[in-house]
Amino acid sequence: MLVLLTPFACVPSWVVMSVLPLIIYPDPVLTRRAAEVTEYSSEVRKLAADMVETMYHADGVGLAAPQVGVSQRVFVADVSTERNAPVCIINPIIVERAGAVQWEEGCLSIPGYRGMVGRSASVKIAGFDPSGNPLTIEAEGLQAVCFQHEIDHLDGVLFIDHLSQLKRDLFRRWWAKHKPA
Repeated sequence: MLVLLTPFACVPSWVVMSVLPLIIYPDPVLTRRAAEVTEYSSEVRKLAADMVETMYHADGVGLAAPQVGVSQRVFVADVSTERNAPVCIINPIIVERAGAVQWEEGCLSIPGYRGMVGRSASVKIAGFDPSGNPLTIEAEGLQAVCFQHEIDHLDGVLFIDHLSQLKRDLFRRWWAKHKPA
């Protein structure tokens, strides 16, 4: 079951959504495992809506809560070309993987840098929607890569952690020259 999350579907219409500040590497919140969500409250639904707004504003295809400074197991994604099909998954787990693919990835928390990462070509994700209803999503291609990237964020893993030691060393030199002020 695929649950679409329109930016306004998860909060009352009178609530103003916000663009949240992005957390930039090497902030420690990006390297910690995020806490499970235990209460599906209006605050979680507001966080999800704000994350969708932030993801669109930053021109991203996915965003995990630690990337906005919230250490909870929540992510949003929208890989549609129309940018009108966001999903929100809370407490996600990968229950099936198949195939392999190399994908050039970037990250809103590491602006300007991209690298080739090996991922599963398709995945089946189980989790919950912002209201606490269970959901399962089967994804392939860009959506599968995006989901794996965002779940990595929830586990404190960055895409650069998947690079070879040589490429991580090259990244560190690149970052020293190009990191945001």
